[in-house]
Parts: sequence; C-alpha cells; structure tokens
Amino acid sequence: MDDRELQQWVEQISLASFGRPFVHQARFNRRLRSTGGRYFTKSHDIEISWVQWESFGHDEIEKIIKHELCHYHLHLLKRGYQHRDHDFKTLLAQVGGTRFCRSLPRPSKKQSYKYRLECVNCKTEYFRKRKMDVRKYACGKCRGKLKSFTLDLQTPS
Repeated sequence: MDDRELQQWVEQISLASFGRPFVHQARFNRRLRSTGGRYFTKSHDIEISWVQWESFGHDEIEKIIKHELCHYHLHLLKRGYQHRDHDFKTLLAQVGGTRFCRSLPRPSKKQSYKYRLECVNCKTEYFRKRKMDVRKYACGKCRGKLKSFTLDLQTPS
C-alpha cells in the first residue's frame, strides 16, 4: 500500500463512518513507532504509522484511521477533539475506533553490562552499564560498602 491508496481509503472511511468528506492529506510515516497515527491541527493532515501497518495489517490500521478522523472531524466542527473530551470518547465508540494502538513487538536484545558492583559484607552483586562512584552509594540489602569491577562486555547469567 502506498500514500495514494491510503488517501483513498481514509476518504472512504470518512464518508462511510462519519458522513463527512476528508479533504486534506493522509500519508504513511515510517518513523512513527510509539503511536499509531497523528493528526495535525494546523494543516489538518493525518499521518499513519507504517510500522503498525506492517505489524498488524488492515483491521488495526482501520481502527487507527477512525481514531485520527475523530480528531479531524471534531476539530473542524469546533468540538472537543482531544483524548480527554467527552465528544471524542463518544464519537470514537460510535464509529468503532481504537483508543490506543497495539504495542509493537520489541526485538530481543541482550543487555550488556560494563561494570559489576559487589557488596563487601553480603557479597550481593549489582550490574551497571555506566560507571558510578561507589563512595556515594551503599548496598541495598545491608548498607555495606560497594566494590567496583570492570567487565569485558559480558552478560550476567
């Protein structure tokens, strides 16, 4: 799917679900990761996350489009278009949009630690990515002094 097809799809959903035309631009944004889409109040354009499209497909994107169209139509009608507004929540429920997009699957990445801290008293180990001044901190279990060791980019097992 490209931006042209997305534009046509958004226009169809707008007429079918809201009974009003969508006369601005809709496009994919490949950089959106933490949100499913965005509505711009100044330009009235809508951006949809390409990553959501690749991960979850047609049905989830349709719900996201309905969400963004709720912002769009309510803003143009000068009614409550923000997430907290009653008008927004009511319209979203009527058209079957989603309030929150689904979370993207995160790639598993091994955590590499550079430093190991060890309590002198109880021998509890703490692993850290950044170097820290052990004179300013104490053991969380026994309040004992800590000793720092540098690791060779190992992952604790």
